[in-house]
Amino acid sequence: MTAPPVAQTGPRALARQRRRRSAARFWARYRTHRAGLVGLAALGLFALVALTAPLTVGSDVSSVTDAPGRPLESPSAQFPLGTDQFGRNLLGLVIWGARVSLLVGLLAAVLSVAIGAVVGITAGHFRGAYGTVLMRVTDWFLVMPTLVLAIALATVMSRSLGTVILAIGVTTWPTTARLVRAQTLAVESRPYIERAQALGGGHWHVMSRHVLPNVMPLVLAQTTLMVSSSILAEATLAFLGLGDPTVVSWGGLLQDAREAGAVSAGDWWYLVPPGIAIAVVALAFTLCGRAVESVLNPRLGVAG
Repeated sequence: MTAPPVAQTGPRALARQRRRRSAARFWARYRTHRAGLVGLAALGLFALVALTAPLTVGSDVSSVTDAPGRPLESPSAQFPLGTDQFGRNLLGLVIWGARVSLLVGLLAAVLSVAIGAVVGITAGHFRGAYGTVLMRVTDWFLVMPTLVLAIALATVMSRSLGTVILAIGVTTWPTTARLVRAQTLAVESRPYIERAQALGGGHWHVMSRHVLPNVMPLVLAQTTLMVSSSILAEATLAFLGLGDPTVVSWGGLLQDAREAGAVSAGDWWYLVPPGIAIAVVALAFTLCGRAVESVLNPRLGVAG
């Protein structure tokens, strides 16, 4: 009687199994952070609202010509959050604005962290004149006010979502670069890096195969934390009139409320909903980021 064939486990299957086990361990530890779960639930709700906005409020919610109500109506059964200066439904505008604010926040955070990771890894790996120049450039960006640089970029470029994402991304990367560089120096001081170089591993091999996997947890946590800052920065630029005037965002709604004199007129329903939405989403991303950071680096503290 022949023995049953032994299942062949290739390197790809082993890699998938390791990733699944790592993801399971991550989720098991993340679930112990109550604040992180609250933030994750809030983000899931906002993401669902943003994704289903075309079905729930329709793409014509921002139309001025087809506004369903009178200008600056107070909250009622027909308009739960009232109307804006053009008679548009503010509840629909806040829901639609979630799409833009979340998209800009995510893309700007990814751009910022990507730039910071590349600068940090290369500056930590090449420790000569190249690394010194990169760190001096990073220091210059660190001492410059981020908001001022973002305003300058948004002013000289065309007013669009791409400009806002670029302005935020290229002005907020220095903190990530500093953190990644410190982690790179710690990784490259380990003996296996010296062995890899002795066996013929070049700069690209060391940075991509050894340094990058070790700094990815830090990059992931930093990305989560940067999203909240990016959303606040987008709201600030839109409030200052530097956002894309053709789209609806939470910061743009605050700018419209300021121009309509909602503060002096006491039209609180024009100001409060987008402001609360910005604050809640920023807090949710911060809670998730802190939980991710604590899971990936248990020395930071115990479960919250």
